[in-house]
Amino acid sequence: MSSIEMTIPIMIIAAIAAIVLGGFLGWMVSRSIGANKITNANEAAERIVKDAKKEAEILKKEAVLNEKEKWYKQKSVIEKEVLERRAQADDVLKNAKDKDSEVNRRVDLIGKKESELKSIESDYLTRQRGIEIREKEVEALLQEQNQRLEKIAGLTQEEAKRELHTNLIDQVRMEAAQAAKEIREQAERDAEKEAREIVLGAIYRSAADTTVDAVVTVVNLPSDEMKGRIIGREGRNIRTFETLTGVDVIVDDTPEAILLSGFDPVRREIARLSMSKLVSDGRIHPTRIEEVVEKSTKEMDTIVREAGEQACFELGIHGVHSEVVKLLGKLHYRTSYGQNVLAHSKEVAMMCGLMAKMLGLDPVLGKRCGLMHDIGKAIDRETEGTHTELGAEFVERYNESPIVVNACASHHNDVPQETPYPVLVQAADAISGARPGARREPLENYIKRLQRLEELADSFKGVSKAYAIQAGREIRVIVENSQTDDLAASILAADIAAKIESQLEYPGQIKVTVIRESRTTEYAR
Repeated sequence: MSSIEMTIPIMIIAAIAAIVLGGFLGWMVSRSIGANKITNANEAAERIVKDAKKEAEILKKEAVLNEKEKWYKQKSVIEKEVLERRAQADDVLKNAKDKDSEVNRRVDLIGKKESELKSIESDYLTRQRGIEIREKEVEALLQEQNQRLEKIAGLTQEEAKRELHTNLIDQVRMEAAQAAKEIREQAERDAEKEAREIVLGAIYRSAADTTVDAVVTVVNLPSDEMKGRIIGREGRNIRTFETLTGVDVIVDDTPEAILLSGFDPVRREIARLSMSKLVSDGRIHPTRIEEVVEKSTKEMDTIVREAGEQACFELGIHGVHSEVVKLLGKLHYRTSYGQNVLAHSKEVAMMCGLMAKMLGLDPVLGKRCGLMHDIGKAIDRETEGTHTELGAEFVERYNESPIVVNACASHHNDVPQETPYPVLVQAADAISGARPGARREPLENYIKRLQRLEELADSFKGVSKAYAIQAGREIRVIVENSQTDDLAASILAADIAAKIESQLEYPGQIKVTVIRESRTTEYAR
């Protein structure tokens, strides 16, 4: 084996030994360093623990000091409260002592008053005994005087009382009757004056037309040739027209005009509208007549409804059922004594509203009663019954108020009047029918009515002369002074008024004035 080969293992062994030695030395060094670190760490921990104990001691001392400070503060507060309560207790005790002394003083005062009351009571008893003795003496004296009076008057005490009581009652009755008479007369004068002012105020503020247009039943033709076309071949056109409208067509010798005659004013107006359209169009045959009549009927429904709506709008009345509005519109084609019923109803409604406002009542309700009071006249020709009954039933059917229903039924005194509104309707109805020009009357009938009025007044005993004045609204009766006194004159006026009511028909009312006077005549020569 060569030297080189032997050297290599030795170097390897030496290297290995060096490595092992180095590792051992490194382990020893690191162990020494770790021991030093642990020692340093332990020392640091001990220092930290010591510092913590010192801080804990400091904090403990501070906490103890704080608690002591709080305890001293609470102690001072409690001591202060104790002192205050002791002061209050001292005040209460002082007040109690003062009250005790006051009670003692009052007890002494009550004792003195009791002694005074006892002395007063003894004096009262003494006086009461004296009064009783005097009352007995007075009673005996009164009995003695009453006996003397009974002997003088010849009446016992009870009889005298009854007679005096009767005389007093009679006297009081006379005075009460006289006072009641004066009050009643004054009330009648005041009521009449106020009623006149209300009625006159309503009349002054109500501006109505003097006359109104009547329903037109004449149809003008462009020429007489049109009459033949209206009649048609063998009269078929005129028969168709009359059948569809329910109106009679009168074709006579009147130049360029025909007459329409019918019981129903609305149907008559439909016939007038239809005939006017046929004449204007020129085509007149049964089919065309049927079309025109149907169209005019629908148009008439619209006209009637608009007339009713316009009347309600003018008066400021709202919430009226459509059927009631329609029936009000039909009144435009109904007349009474020549007076248009719708115009009359609007006039009555206006005056009712004015009078209701003056009396402190509801003016709108007054207008509603006045507008609907004659609504039955739109159906009284179609149904059996009076216009008051039919009107009341109709408005009640469509939920009008009981006041309006009673106004429709009672404005002619057919049923009792339950509220003031029917009275206002009755007054306004009479005013509207009585004003000049409201109702047409033939001259012959007018003269006969005035003559009959004077004859009725002349038929009574003691009447010298009778004069109908103011277009028959007043009758003035002159009586014989020697045959009639004042009381008989008042009775005569009532009798004449009653006879006129029972035997004459007249619009509005008639005033009866009886005149009795004395005349003495001398001549100077």
